[in-house]
Amino acid sequence: MVSSPVEQIKEKIDIVDFIRSYITLLPAGKNFKANCPFHKEKTPSFIVSPERQTWHCFGACSEGGDIFKFLMKYENLEFHEALKILAEKVGIELKSVGFQEQKQFGVLYEINELAKNFFIRQLTESVNQKALNYLKERGLKKETIEEFEIGLAPNGYDNLTVYLIKSGYNIKDIERAGLNFKTEKGGYIDRFRNRIMFPLYNHFGKTIGFSGRILPEFDVGETGKYVNSPETLIFNKSKVLYGFHKTKNSIRELKSAVLVEGQMDFLLCWQDGVKNAAATSGTALTHDHLKVLRRQTDALTFCFDNDEAGLKAAERSIDLAHNEDFSVKVLVINKYKDPAEAVQKEPGLIGKLVGEAKQAMEFYFYRYNLINNQQSTENNKINELKNNLRLVLAKIKILTSAVEKFHWLKKLSEITGVKEDILVEEMAQLKSVNEQRSITAAQFKSFNLSINQPLNKRELICQRILALASTQKNLQNALADYFDYLPDNYLKIARSLIDGIKLEDKRLADLLFQISLKFSLGAENKEPEMIIGEFNELLHRLKEEYFKEKKEKLAREIKISEAEGSEEKTASILKEFDEISKLMHNSKN
Repeated sequence: MVSSPVEQIKEKIDIVDFIRSYITLLPAGKNFKANCPFHKEKTPSFIVSPERQTWHCFGACSEGGDIFKFLMKYENLEFHEALKILAEKVGIELKSVGFQEQKQFGVLYEINELAKNFFIRQLTESVNQKALNYLKERGLKKETIEEFEIGLAPNGYDNLTVYLIKSGYNIKDIERAGLNFKTEKGGYIDRFRNRIMFPLYNHFGKTIGFSGRILPEFDVGETGKYVNSPETLIFNKSKVLYGFHKTKNSIRELKSAVLVEGQMDFLLCWQDGVKNAAATSGTALTHDHLKVLRRQTDALTFCFDNDEAGLKAAERSIDLAHNEDFSVKVLVINKYKDPAEAVQKEPGLIGKLVGEAKQAMEFYFYRYNLINNQQSTENNKINELKNNLRLVLAKIKILTSAVEKFHWLKKLSEITGVKEDILVEEMAQLKSVNEQRSITAAQFKSFNLSINQPLNKRELICQRILALASTQKNLQNALADYFDYLPDNYLKIARSLIDGIKLEDKRLADLLFQISLKFSLGAENKEPEMIIGEFNELLHRLKEEYFKEKKEKLAREIKISEAEGSEEKTASILKEFDEISKLMHNSKN
């Protein structure tokens, strides 16, 4: 029996030799170890097994897999891309072999390409004047609409589905492509209706999904303004930057990338001459996005919406980029709400402001009122100065370069009048932004108390939350809003804390005591704002893990139901699975 190309590749490439070409491996008995390339760590937790031809990280990220998974993660590739690279490396001709893996993703590309052309015709051939007027009012020119292949999802429940079926595609493959979904009655409905359609491309220019903006006349507040394709075998939103397939060469040539939030921001910036832009498409900047950008440049300029939400998004992105050792600037558009409006009202402004963008630390100096604030030590403002200084010092501490840290500490001293040695001493007492916002594996392990079996992530997060809430009464009201996401035992402990009632269950009382005791060992020097920041992040993580567990449980139930041949039950579970996916998506945005 002839093995598949995947198996042939695994037989011909030794995983140790392959991974060694990317990172340094050291002997560890019969295995090899290294610092994990997928998260920052000081001691090795990444293990490669020659015997099993697999790798696994036993640290914070807990990632693992075979040679394909490593290449996909390290180079930020989809499976088919990794397959082609490895096949070429060992001289396997993929075209000559008909195998299931190729069909699984190949048909999704075909369906998305066909859907894109369908949407384009709906906008152009039917001459939908309202849709065209909307795009014109937003400032888009005909050439831009054509260049980025913008289309229209028509009014109707199954127009696209019927078209694709008539074109010879299976209903299940259309569903896998994320273009429709199954109803309770067993029928299929198009995912996108009455929406301007922005095709999403991978970084090689292939259509992999869509983002649909509802037409204003149909926007009655019942659905989101934007709906994106769900994640599929070929689409992962955390890896895709909108417009990057068109601008990556300019980014490389100009040695800088301008990052904006939405599709319209990108399109108008691109139309206005900013050819080195890319958009995060309404999702937060991710490590995967930065990996993609790193291949072209290590200099970023953020230009987000000019409101508090936009400024916070910029701040999160700056901290993430600094942690990855990018050089970061911030473009502030004071007079307009977003880059799209700035281009419409004042063509050429964005290009000019790109050249005047502030270094990220200067942005923080202004954001936290430290510029021209030398007199803050007077008139009872010492506390405000202290708090703002700590916020900015935490940002400086996250910088990878010691030279940059020195430069910005010197600058901070100059504008505030606080001596450098005092700032250094103050910074040494602070945790960095990254440390404040993340819960490390070591922290989780330190709270694995009084339970014999291993704890899952949600339980570990619960222990940390209860540790904080047991010593900080001001946090307990916020915890009450997250009761639905707590496992039963931790819910009982949380209720007892909030109600001030003694726990009658000795086992739970002992658990709470040990958690509180363990936390108190390192809590005496924590600043209140740090504790609140950590607590809020934990609550967010708790909610995420709850939804993940629900999805995993439903996925198992779907497999069982499909094996039993129960279509009605499967449809019901799939509907619940889709609802949970939407809740997860909404909670992240």
